[in-house]
Amino acid sequence: MVSRLESGLDPDIRLEAAPSSKPRVLIVDDDTSLREFLEIFLAKEGYRVDSAASGQDALEKLKANNFNLVITDVRMPGMDGVELLRAVKAMDPGLPVILITAFASLDAAVEAMKEGAWDYLTKPFRIEELRNVVENAISSRQEQALKPVDSRDKIYRLGSMLARSQSMLKIFQIIPKVANSPSSVLITGESGTGKELVARAIHNLGNRKDEPFVVVNCAGIPETLLESELFGHKRGAFTGADRDKLGLFALANRGTIFLDEIGELPMMLQVKLLRVVQQRSFTPIGGTSSVEVDCRIIAATNRNLEKEVTEGNFREDLYYRLNVIHIRMPPLRERTEDIPLLVQYFLDKYSKQQGKSMQGISSFAMEALLQYPFPGNVRELENIIERSVALSTSNLILPESLYIAKHRHGNNFSDSDEKSATGLCEIPAEGLNLDELLGDIEKKLLIKALEMANGRKTEAAKLLGVNFRSFRYRLSKYGID
Repeated sequence: MVSRLESGLDPDIRLEAAPSSKPRVLIVDDDTSLREFLEIFLAKEGYRVDSAASGQDALEKLKANNFNLVITDVRMPGMDGVELLRAVKAMDPGLPVILITAFASLDAAVEAMKEGAWDYLTKPFRIEELRNVVENAISSRQEQALKPVDSRDKIYRLGSMLARSQSMLKIFQIIPKVANSPSSVLITGESGTGKELVARAIHNLGNRKDEPFVVVNCAGIPETLLESELFGHKRGAFTGADRDKLGLFALANRGTIFLDEIGELPMMLQVKLLRVVQQRSFTPIGGTSSVEVDCRIIAATNRNLEKEVTEGNFREDLYYRLNVIHIRMPPLRERTEDIPLLVQYFLDKYSKQQGKSMQGISSFAMEALLQYPFPGNVRELENIIERSVALSTSNLILPESLYIAKHRHGNNFSDSDEKSATGLCEIPAEGLNLDELLGDIEKKLLIKALEMANGRKTEAAKLLGVNFRSFRYRLSKYGID
């Protein structure tokens, strides 16, 4: 893991070692020697392994951690393997359980399978047999990533995403299919729809899951620094280059690089990026030789890149190279059936985070959210719920607790909005300082935009309809951190 201090990364760049996504196996057996043997064998096979000496210990570990597979002996003191199997299925019906015993019988095997065991092995078992059964069980667990969380309501989960709409279900079905492909992916959609979550899911479900996941906000890095950040530089390449620096493509080698806001990439760098996509190599600034790189490229944008190509702002050849696999994220207003589900998820999240016992949301408040067009999409919904939990004085979210940006509905201002706008046009008898007044208004709007965007400068700039560089200049002008 490279620290930000060591790499000199801009705050809009994040280099993350993906959380270890090796399948996790729990071994349950009161026989210490067999337990240790299985731990060593499965660790060599590439699994993360934990163990328990009893069924009760196993249940405690299952409550505290997520596992992909349980392997348990049948005959154990206290809770036996079949009883543990029933308890596991009650906690997580989709978790595969393999039973191992030295006392084989047809009746026992039938009983275990009826209770939902994945398989039933008899001691002594062959290593190859164990390997195959474990691999098959793990694969079945990964395929269940898209199983309904609630079969009655058809709620689906993939990674950290939750939905019940058909438009999101289609995306959930695409992600596992393309996860292992080396082809480039282009994710399009409005700001706040979850493009980075999709990119992360593709990475975590693919064969590069244990390698770095590098996030680059192309709109958040000054143009003069972007080439150096992406491709690195050699010592002495320019003033201030007192040491060699690895670029983000080099840091993402064998992993995934996520190029967010790819539509903001300057034309000069589009040419260099095209070379990386085509030839998997690049030359650092000031360098004389090419650097080979093997990384999955996932790009995202809220712009219409086809239109940008037509207008000459984006290279056509680069567009087609990036758009091998296209995923369009629908705006929240096109999948309103997901709103109640997401509201409950964020309500639980921020109630726990803020130490409050929120019971839910009133029907009137929910109706207000369902009628709102959410120009900021899921990110805006999360912001609204977090703020509502923080400001609510009861254990129920009421309509007055919701902060919905009325000015973003269009031109339908309330009476108070109209009075406020009229008041701005009044000139006192003694006159006024126009520059000072406008400056004060501009400063308040900058702060308000940052609040609505949860501190994300790129998103705040979009709320105000200015480009990122102009927004950053205005922040500096008013001394806003």
